[in-house]
Amino acid sequence: MPEAKIAPSLLAGDFSQLGHECKRMIDNGSDWLHVDIMDGHFVPNITIGPPVVTCMRKAVSKEIGFFDCHMMVANPEQWVQPFADAGGSLYCFHYEATKDPEALIEQVRKAGMKVGCAIKPKTPASVLFPFAEKLDMILVMTVEPGAGGQSFMPDMMPKVKELRERYPDMDIEVDGGLGPKTIGQAADAGANVIVAGTSVFGATDPAEVIKLLRDTVNKAQAAVASK
Repeated sequence: MPEAKIAPSLLAGDFSQLGHECKRMIDNGSDWLHVDIMDGHFVPNITIGPPVVTCMRKAVSKEIGFFDCHMMVANPEQWVQPFADAGGSLYCFHYEATKDPEALIEQVRKAGMKVGCAIKPKTPASVLFPFAEKLDMILVMTVEPGAGGQSFMPDMMPKVKELRERYPDMDIEVDGGLGPKTIGQAADAGANVIVAGTSVFGATDPAEVIKLLRDTVNKAQAAVASK
């Protein structure tokens, strides 16, 4: 399995000082920064666009901050180049939002970003099988996309396990309701990229929570490796 990566979700941060929040999470030990992009169409809420990501990138260089852009947008093809220009590191589109995922994967790669594909809770993992090996990451949503602070859906873990068994070296991300009480289930199922919003940003000691999440993933990986 690939290494553990903890990606605090900036959706739970202070939007009046996102540059500072990026630096704060990096200083507290985060591996990636999860950037939730919502357009008001694919999901009801609206968050930020390329101009704000451009400003965030001025605060943290690509060498320091890996921007994991979760594209909850109705037309992901439209936004590839703008987010590449803004400094996105990984462009994770939703399977449900595109008619030609393989063409979109190629478009993202040509723009110079890593590429991921996300699936909603009601979407089976099997839809990814025809092109999964062309991806850098798969995101299994453990809440319905569109809002932070929702409860973790443990019934998504069989999808994570299925994907890990098929793609042992793939980055598999989980997003929604992750924290100290739920990380064990995700880690045991095989997730290695952990998005955590409220549980990290709302913590008295974010570094302690990030370490706990990472240690739990590493422990689960070690258990698998020892079998």
